[in-house]
Amino acid sequence: SGAPCGPASPATARRRPAPAASAPPPPSRPHLHGLRQACSPVGSPGRRAFWTLALCVSLGLLLSWSSNRVLHWLAFPTHTCVHMEWARQLDFPTVTICNNNPARLPRLTKSDLYFAGHWLGLLEADRAARKLADFSLFLPPRRFEGTSLELLDRLGHQLDDMLLACKYRGEPCGAHNFSTVFTRYGKCYMFNADEEGKSLRTTMKGGTGNGLEIMLDIQQDEYLPVWGETEETAFEAGVRVQIHSQAEPPFVHELGFGVAPGFQTFVATQEQRLTYLPPPWGECVSGAPDSGFFQVYSVTACRIDCETRYIVENCNCRMVYMPGDSPYCTPEQYKDCAEPALEGNSCVCRNPCNMTRYNKELSMVRIPSKTSARYLEKKFNRSEKYITDNILVLDVFFEALNYETIEQKKAYEIAGLLGDIGGQMGLFVGASILTILELFDYVYEVSLSQTPDLVGNQSRKPEQEIRAGNQNRKRVGNQSRKPEQETRAGNQSRKPE
Repeated sequence: SGAPCGPASPATARRRPAPAASAPPPPSRPHLHGLRQACSPVGSPGRRAFWTLALCVSLGLLLSWSSNRVLHWLAFPTHTCVHMEWARQLDFPTVTICNNNPARLPRLTKSDLYFAGHWLGLLEADRAARKLADFSLFLPPRRFEGTSLELLDRLGHQLDDMLLACKYRGEPCGAHNFSTVFTRYGKCYMFNADEEGKSLRTTMKGGTGNGLEIMLDIQQDEYLPVWGETEETAFEAGVRVQIHSQAEPPFVHELGFGVAPGFQTFVATQEQRLTYLPPPWGECVSGAPDSGFFQVYSVTACRIDCETRYIVENCNCRMVYMPGDSPYCTPEQYKDCAEPALEGNSCVCRNPCNMTRYNKELSMVRIPSKTSARYLEKKFNRSEKYITDNILVLDVFFEALNYETIEQKKAYEIAGLLGDIGGQMGLFVGASILTILELFDYVYEVSLSQTPDLVGNQSRKPEQEIRAGNQNRKRVGNQSRKPEQETRAGNQSRKPE
């Protein structure tokens, strides 16, 4: 009899193989020039080798030029832009004036000479000096009375005595328009300083007659005699002048220029506004100094601040032009400590990020002329020789009503770096940012397509072992049923008998 017809048993259904899963499509290759040709399965080996070599050379050149651009960007290069700007009006600068002689000889007392003579260089081994410094009948005080500031204030040349005439933009001015300041030259005077409650003077025209014009008597007859060399010794006659911005303290002994008697000196100036970059592109400094002596940072403020801290630390006093609340140095401390210490001090100060300076062009003519000599003799009741030796005229004005901007700018920024690298990529390998993204996406897809194969092989291994066990059990079952079938066949053959 044949096998019974009907639906398959559950065991038979379980033994049917599952349909094979469809394989995922292979990832598409990136559109990088040369890569398709180098990896193409079609073509001769020589052709693939040529494209592989060309691709490697192009990548090497790309890396070389790109690294060159990166190093250039890391060098932080800069360039300078200069522009000329016109203005309707300009703030007039501060003009600081100092007489080259710090102390007037007729104002010296025996007490001043006793305590400050060595400092001023007046107690040298000279006959005239010994006659001047005859202290045989003098009973000196036990200690120096007052301060060095008071001494220089009293002995210095007074502006009321020096200033013979003053005009600003054609309008008269006087000593009340100047403020007192102390420098290494002693008592000095500033015109148009930034003072509380006073507005800065401006000018709306350029050229002579539209600025400051002053006539000064330097009082050379009252200069200290020179019998030796000290820090306070002046070999020249005249005044020292510095033109600077209101935010910058005067530093006349280094930044000033000389104006001689017997001449009218014309100073044509031009304002410059400078802008520097901070690190790493430049070395400028912004903000006030840490000491708090000055509200705005400048090179001169930094120098004075550095010198002040150095002298206070080494001598426990400060010089007359130094800020702070430390006591002023006595003439003895000036001679023995402050001046020698200042010579050995070296202060390094960087430029501010924003500063204003004034370029100067000087010219001069002699005064008085022969025709004006008699008039000036009568006006000032002085001889022509005295006028030639003592009187000077200073005329400070803007050359034109414009200013120059000098700005330090970044020469190579990140946008330029990306543009250069992108251009090199397009030139050597024909790639862009999207091509690079395609390359990364291709690597990701390849790694993702290989991962399921590894997982599938490991998951199919137990299934194969189960199938092998089922087949073994099937063989054992068939072998056990074979004797039973033979017994049934024998019984059927004996039944007809």
